[in-house]
Amino acid sequence: MSDYKVLHTSTDEFGDLFVLDDGHFRVLSFGDNDEQSKMDKTEPHVPQHTYVQAMLTVLMAKQPKSVMILGLGGGALVHALRHYDAAIKITAVEIREQVIHAAKRFFQLPTGKKLTLVHQDANHFIKAGDFKKTDILFVDIYSEKGVDPQLLSAEFTLFCHQALKSEGILVLNCWKEHRNNSALLSHLQQHFSHVEACLTGGGNWVVFATNQSQGLAAMGSKANQQALSQAIGVNVARVLTRFEPWK
Repeated sequence: MSDYKVLHTSTDEFGDLFVLDDGHFRVLSFGDNDEQSKMDKTEPHVPQHTYVQAMLTVLMAKQPKSVMILGLGGGALVHALRHYDAAIKITAVEIREQVIHAAKRFFQLPTGKKLTLVHQDANHFIKAGDFKKTDILFVDIYSEKGVDPQLLSAEFTLFCHQALKSEGILVLNCWKEHRNNSALLSHLQQHFSHVEACLTGGGNWVVFATNQSQGLAAMGSKANQQALSQAIGVNVARVLTRFEPWK
């Protein structure tokens, strides 16, 4: 990332935060060779990271009226969802106030009546349950060190299930080594009848869990994939080449 210039730096109790820019792309980073978010400044709604693209494929299985995002980052999911359907009510929870500040100032975060930003620890937020149940719950909580271990716990999985409407879908961004995490799979299977996952080219293991009667079958439709590809500006079929039931 030597071609990038540093636009902004800050430090809080969780560590360092950098905003980098090479003229075309803007990156949110928490450390050396770390990309938390990446944005094309000319097309901020087009997701750049394969894991964000994979998470958004859930839109083939559910047309949400409301979504909840745990972990704001630079706001890539918010950008894409707002472009996809401006009527979706979005609640985004972020523990780091500096990240919220950076998303607003440097990443063109599309604020408005349909977006609620919550500065709080996502674990505390979802445990308290002081919110309306949602159609889709996106969990994307990373630090420079990786996935927060609490997110892999039985308790957290239970709270995620309780946060969703009966036909809702949980979308969990993990790392590739988590595909061998039998405990996490067991936690999910206790609450969801359908658990599938996608290994991305970037090494993420994106998990989808739901109790919809039809499961996630709609995500395998070529017509649905083509329609979503046009809507979000990425090749959805390529993203889902390694999408399968997690057993």
